Amino acid sequence: MSDLSHIRNFSIIAHIDHGKSTLADRFIQMCGGLAEPDRVKDEIEKIIGIDATDAVTCSAKTGLGVDEVLERLVATIPAPTGNIEDPLQALIIDSWFDNYLGVVSLVRVRHGRVKKGDKILVKSTGKIHLVDSVGVFNPKHTATADLKAGEVGFIIASIKDIHGAPVGDTLTLSSTPDVPVLPGFKRIQPQVYAGLFPVSSDDFEDFREALQKLTLNDSSLQYTPESSDALGFGFRCGFLGMLHMEIIQERLEREYDLDLITTAPTVIFELVLKTGETIYVDNPSKLPDVSAIEDMREPIVRANILVPQEHLGNVITLCIEKRGVQVDMLFLGNQVQVTYDLPMNEVVLDFFDRLKSTSRGYASLDYHFDRYQSANLVKLDVLINGDKVDALALIVHRDNSHFKGRNLSEKRYDVITRQLFELAILASIGGQIVARTTVKALRKNVLAKCYGGDVSRKKKLLEKQKAGKKRMKQVGNVEIPQEAFLAVLRLE
Repeated sequence: MSDLSHIRNFSIIAHIDHGKSTLADRFIQMCGGLAEPDRVKDEIEKIIGIDATDAVTCSAKTGLGVDEVLERLVATIPAPTGNIEDPLQALIIDSWFDNYLGVVSLVRVRHGRVKKGDKILVKSTGKIHLVDSVGVFNPKHTATADLKAGEVGFIIASIKDIHGAPVGDTLTLSSTPDVPVLPGFKRIQPQVYAGLFPVSSDDFEDFREALQKLTLNDSSLQYTPESSDALGFGFRCGFLGMLHMEIIQERLEREYDLDLITTAPTVIFELVLKTGETIYVDNPSKLPDVSAIEDMREPIVRANILVPQEHLGNVITLCIEKRGVQVDMLFLGNQVQVTYDLPMNEVVLDFFDRLKSTSRGYASLDYHFDRYQSANLVKLDVLINGDKVDALALIVHRDNSHFKGRNLSEKRYDVITRQLFELAILASIGGQIVARTTVKALRKNVLAKCYGGDVSRKKKLLEKQKAGKKRMKQVGNVEIPQEAFLAVLRLE
């Protein structure tokens, strides 16, 4: 039944030969018999809290009830309001970049009208653009004479920068700049930051051009140049979340053929200095000296988790492990909605993956930033061969510092190539070492050629090797592979 074309062809033959109900009709009846509208109505009322007693029963497979749904939409949803004679006031619903047309903005006209040749004003930027074309999608791109109050359509004004028409902004005519801004608009602020560095320094300019092209299609992506002693030149990028970061990295690697190293993701921390100044830090390497900090605050999110009752205990255990504080719990039929205040730094790393694992995929998560809260935070540095690797630094809670430091050093041990000299991997907080792992040296058998002779000759070769290893440890360089940085993302 995976290939419906075979069923359709066979049903036509069956209908011609026998003149009875076709196999396709029987298949549709069988699928329709699996529907449980009464159970679904009950779940909608208990879980979502919407009255479903007069819900229209319909089927997208058979077409049953589609006419009733359309009639209900017309009767229930109010008609758009607005006055054509008032000054233009249009809300930007969506924007995307076209290589030939520039920015195409999908707008809803609240008041007034707009047509080709009008000069429009973008309220948030204050820039004026000449309208090249207006129209609607039905579903094809169809140009019209104008867009009037109550209509939804597109406006093309040769805008070459996606930030020139941000989603949620208000458009008006340049002759009526005093039109009020429609409520609800605010600029997108990244929540997660990570450093992206090209593996080869020769790809830096290609990397810059790739980011510029991506930001034309994704206004939520932000980036600034950054340099690292361990990784060279790259960019500090801001993302909406971990999924957004993974999508951007995949697009950069697949569409632009780049090999990238991504550092551990961090969130924005609020710091109050002893001078009274408040600063925000998104990079552990930019953390000021501890003696200059009065208070460190981490972002807290309000997380709503919907989970079946049988997995509730596992979810609560996970939230407690992530330093969560329970706010509310509500039983909705067979589901439980729990609300927790969680540190965003814990959520962005592996919380979602572990939530899905512990609930067998049934739990759903929704969270939003709530506030900054004081916490006992410390900077966890990683030292390899006595040198700090700034790209591996993390800002963590002091209670978890020893555990995460041990995990960091152990994971580095698994992925760093063994050298001809002994290599120490340290995790430290300031001058205090909280974890240590030693990568044993590769042993070169210098006695292989000594098949006989005096033992003093063997001792001389061993002493020479020992002195060479000591000198190599002092001046040797360690190449850190990409897996060492990616392993930070998979801390458990």
